[in-house]
Amino acid sequence: MSDRLHRIRLLLGNEKLEKLERATVMVFGCGAVGSFAIESLARCGVGHLVLLDFDTIAESNINRQIFATESTLGRKKTDIARERIADINPNIKVTVFDMFFDNKSCLSIRPDFVIDAIDTVDSKIAIYRWCKQNKIPFISSMGAARKTDPSKIKIDKISRTFACPLAARIRKIVRDERIGDFPVVFSTEAPTPHHGTSKEFGSIVTVTGTFGLVAANWVIQKITE
Repeated sequence: MSDRLHRIRLLLGNEKLEKLERATVMVFGCGAVGSFAIESLARCGVGHLVLLDFDTIAESNINRQIFATESTLGRKKTDIARERIADINPNIKVTVFDMFFDNKSCLSIRPDFVIDAIDTVDSKIAIYRWCKQNKIPFISSMGAARKTDPSKIKIDKISRTFACPLAARIRKIVRDERIGDFPVVFSTEAPTPHHGTSKEFGSIVTVTGTFGLVAANWVIQKITE
């Protein structure tokens, strides 16, 4: 009998599918990278998704965020994510935190895995500390901006990253603070030239989306090992 998880069951088998259904995965950030990670986890049947984001959807998000459409402008990203997950699979439990995460934040929840899809360096470091303190395995997204080639995206330890300005900043901080090594998604492509005078960098959905898919796939593989 076919159901919404039929093809996952055929690929992974019932035992691994049940592991996904029992798992709790937390995604920090529901934007360009995080939205695609969340979409993937929901479509693969992860039973409990925990989402954290403080932002609302803007028109400039539409080019690269799966939750951003004309009809969702101005709404909270976590609200749209919750609605979309329910539309994909109403059996998934969704917990949301509408907040900005930093080293003063306090969370009582303890997920099985974490995906860091936040841009702010201080918030990323706070996530790493929180995960380490609570012994939660995690994967972190490095910079997807100014990159155009999805084939150059890979997973490696933060200590082994290169060609990524954000990863270079993170490497120094985690080394100085002795946070330790951990897996990241990053691109080996050299950053492209920046066009215009805006302080924001350009990005394209084929790259940001792939970052999110790769991070979600790492979590799925870990859960089903």
